[in-house]
Amino acid sequence: MELLPLLTVLLLAHAMAYLAWHALARRRRERCYLLDYACHKPSDDRKVTTEMAGAVIERNKRLGLPDYRFLLKVIVNSGIGEHTYSPRNVLDGREECATHYDALDEMDAFFDDAVRAVLDKTGVSPRDVDLLVLNVGSFSPAPSLAARVVSRFGMREDVMAYNLSGMGCSAGLVSVDLARRVMLTRPRTMALVVTSESCAPNWYNGTDKSMMLGNCLFRCGGAAALLTNDPAFRSRAKMELRCLVRAHIGAYDDAHAAAVHREDADGRLGVSLSKDLPKAAVRAFSQNLQRLAPRILPAAELARFTLRLLAGKLMRRKLKFEGPKINFKTGVDHFCLHPGGTAVIDAVRKNLGLTTYDVEPATMTLHRWGNTSASSLWYVLSYMEAKRRLKAGDRVLMVTFGSGFKCNSCYWEVRKDLDDAGAWEDCIDDYPPETMVNPYTEKFGWVNDLQGGGGILPF
Repeated sequence: MELLPLLTVLLLAHAMAYLAWHALARRRRERCYLLDYACHKPSDDRKVTTEMAGAVIERNKRLGLPDYRFLLKVIVNSGIGEHTYSPRNVLDGREECATHYDALDEMDAFFDDAVRAVLDKTGVSPRDVDLLVLNVGSFSPAPSLAARVVSRFGMREDVMAYNLSGMGCSAGLVSVDLARRVMLTRPRTMALVVTSESCAPNWYNGTDKSMMLGNCLFRCGGAAALLTNDPAFRSRAKMELRCLVRAHIGAYDDAHAAAVHREDADGRLGVSLSKDLPKAAVRAFSQNLQRLAPRILPAAELARFTLRLLAGKLMRRKLKFEGPKINFKTGVDHFCLHPGGTAVIDAVRKNLGLTTYDVEPATMTLHRWGNTSASSLWYVLSYMEAKRRLKAGDRVLMVTFGSGFKCNSCYWEVRKDLDDAGAWEDCIDDYPPETMVNPYTEKFGWVNDLQGGGGILPF
C-alpha cells in the first residue's frame, strides 16, 4: 500500500518537471536576438548628383514642360540629397533597355557587400546559417535570389531558404516575422535576413505622373541582419525582439490599389502611387496601433487614454482635446520610422506627437540614402547607433508601410550601449546638415519661368 502513493508522487513529480522543462525550452525558443546587421553602401561612382539627375530627365524625350515642372516640384520637396545611389544601367544611359544581368549585377554587388559584412562582423560562418529569409519586391528570377545567396556563400545543404517578393517597403519586418516564427519550432537557430529592392529593371520612362514619383524617391540599397534564438549569443546581441505586429487592409479596394506595379497606357512598366495612398496608410497605421499599444505601453498610460476617451464621449461639446490621444513616449524611447518620403515622416510625426529630434533619423536617412524600400529601416537604426543614441535598456519602435496595403511594426529592447557607425561612418559628422535645401531649385528653377507646354529642354 505504501508503494502506490510513492509511485504516484514520483509520477507527478516527473510530469511537473517535464512540463517545467518544456515551458522553459519554449520560452527560450521564443527569444529572438538581433546579433548584428550591415547596410549596403554602393560605390561612389553610382551617386545621383543634380547634374546626373538632370541628364537622366533630359534623355526622356517624351517629357514636356509640364512634366519638367512636375518633376522639379517633386524632387525639390522630396527631402533627398545628392548622395543617393542609382543602378549602373541608369548611369550608363540604358534605363529603357535594362537587361536581366543588370538586375543580377545590382543584387550581387549588394550581397558581396552587406551579407559578407554582417558575417564578418559576427564571426558567423555561412555554413552556420540554419535559416535564410530574403525579400526583394520586384525582381524574382529562377533560380531564386535566396538560392543565389546559398550558392554564392556556400551554405549547408539543409539550410532552410525562403524567397519573398511583391511585399513592398514593409517586407523587411515581414521577413523578421517569418524568421521569428520558424525559430519557434527550432531551438538554437541562426537566421540570416536579407532585404533589398531591385531598381535596375524598374526605372519608369513614361509620362504618367503617378508613376514618375518612384524615380524621384526610390534609390539603391539593402541590408542583411543575423537573428538567433540561441541563448549562447545573448550577451553578444545588440537588441532583443519583444513583439511584432502586422496589419493588412488589402480587403479595401482603394488600399489594395494604393501602390501597384503596373503598365501605363503606353505599355511602360512602373510603380503607380495613387492619391489614396495617404488615406490607406493612416487606416493601416491605426489598425496596427490598436493592437500594438496594449502590448508596449504601461498600464497607467492605457488607463489615462481610456478615461480621456470616455470623457471625450460624455462631454464632447464642452472639452477640447489637443495633441495625440495616447502618449507612445511612455513606452518608447526611439522611433525608427520608414523614410518613405517627407509626407510619410511628417504624417507619422503628427499622429504620434513626436518632435523633430524623434524623426531626425528617418529624415536624415531619406536625405542621405533616399527610399531604399524595405531596407530603409536598417539605415535609420544605423543612424541612431552612429549618433550613439541607443543605450542599454532603451526601447525602439520600428514602423513601416508597404503595398497591399500593410503597416508593420516591431518593438526591440537594446541590450547594450551601441556605437557602430556602419554605413554612416564617413558622413555621420555631417548630419544633420545646416540646410536641407537641395540644389535642384537653384540649378533648374528657370523651368518655372518658361512659357509654353512642350518641347525639349536643354539640361
